[in-house]
Amino acid sequence: MEYVNPLGEEKISKLLTKFSIPAIVGMVVNSLYNIVDRIFIGNSKDLGENGLAGITICFPIMIILLSIGILFGVGGATLFSIRLGQKQREEAENALGNAFVLLVIAGTLFTISGQIFLEPILTLFGASETILPYSMEYMRIIFWGSIFQVLSIGMNNFIRADGNPNIAMFTMFLGAGLNTLLDPLFIYAFKMGMAGAAFATILAQFISASWVVFYFIGKRSRNKLRLKHMKLKPSLIIKITSLGVPGFLLQLANSLLNIILNRNLIIYGGDIAVSGMGIVNSIQTILLMPIIGLNQGVQPIISFNYGARKYDRVRNAVKLAVMAATAIVIIGYIITRLFPKQLIALFNRNPRLLEFGSHALITWFLLLPVVGFQIICSNFFQAIARPRSAMFLNLTRQIIFLIPAIIIFPKYWGMNGLLHAAPFADFLSALLTGIWFYYGIKDLEKDSKLTLH
Repeated sequence: MEYVNPLGEEKISKLLTKFSIPAIVGMVVNSLYNIVDRIFIGNSKDLGENGLAGITICFPIMIILLSIGILFGVGGATLFSIRLGQKQREEAENALGNAFVLLVIAGTLFTISGQIFLEPILTLFGASETILPYSMEYMRIIFWGSIFQVLSIGMNNFIRADGNPNIAMFTMFLGAGLNTLLDPLFIYAFKMGMAGAAFATILAQFISASWVVFYFIGKRSRNKLRLKHMKLKPSLIIKITSLGVPGFLLQLANSLLNIILNRNLIIYGGDIAVSGMGIVNSIQTILLMPIIGLNQGVQPIISFNYGARKYDRVRNAVKLAVMAATAIVIIGYIITRLFPKQLIALFNRNPRLLEFGSHALITWFLLLPVVGFQIICSNFFQAIARPRSAMFLNLTRQIIFLIPAIIIFPKYWGMNGLLHAAPFADFLSALLTGIWFYYGIKDLEKDSKLTLH
């Protein structure tokens, strides 16, 4: 009897729940790596706000690592889903094998280059003389674990696309849970400071990466990681990379954004502003990771049904995802409005930091309710194999609108201008994405009519 993939048959709302909830939980849990490090470092008497600023300077490097995992992981898993939808299983396993090798190569190159250029990179990223020793102690160790982080992030997308979202969620729980347990042990009990937080992170990522690889060579996976599919094929590399580029560039843009933001924060507010925005960034990560998880959950549903030419199911899936994303960000928006000081105090209770951080939190998130729509609708184009549209729309908020605003606004309105750059970019990018999405759905309706005839 032929296996019938539930992606093409099961009720969309049920599929979205089944695939997205584990992905949402997984992404929130995965985001805890950096956030938990910040909470334990910020509350350590030896590290405090300087340690917080140190890890904030390192954050763009962590995002670059994430972007590599997305480039080959999301790109490969999208191609994998489309090939499964077209009933081309051998081609799907080829995508899996090639993506695995690309992740290993990229992680290794990242480790080598990071160890060679660590100090100039951190100085370029905005580390002051006070903060630099904290950043170097942390990143020197993190770089050794690059390959594990890239593998666990990248390959986890394939577990979800293989039809096992719960196992994908457990993988993230495993890594982040271990990190949360090891952080206080290494930082407080062993008094290892910044190095302790880094060791906790790479040890947790090693276990997570091992688990992912064992899944694909074990009995539970429907599609296997086989040696014969690991021979790199130029045509597959191009397809995987082109499908992963939108998400990759979005994260690279996020990294560039954080570098420019940190450098401007030093100019207009000093180290305390870097620490404060580091906390705001952590809260933003917690609020937006559910949307990224929702997007990861809806991606294989859209891709499979697009490959199978079931366009009504594609429209239904994206509509439900937008509604869910908007509900999530509105809840987050209300919480930041009601409890700004309490949220900042979780990380550090320095009075100056509390005052700056709560003001920054309220201003930066002024137009948060439109962000869910913008993320889902821009990534919709990636799921239907239109990576250039997805790439452009993903970059509107982070590069085209936000970075220029961060550079220009403070020249006229100081720190307050810098903080208002985010709502300005949120509004314009959501407007542009809305127009693009409207015409994208119109094109889908035309394809649907042609299919019926």
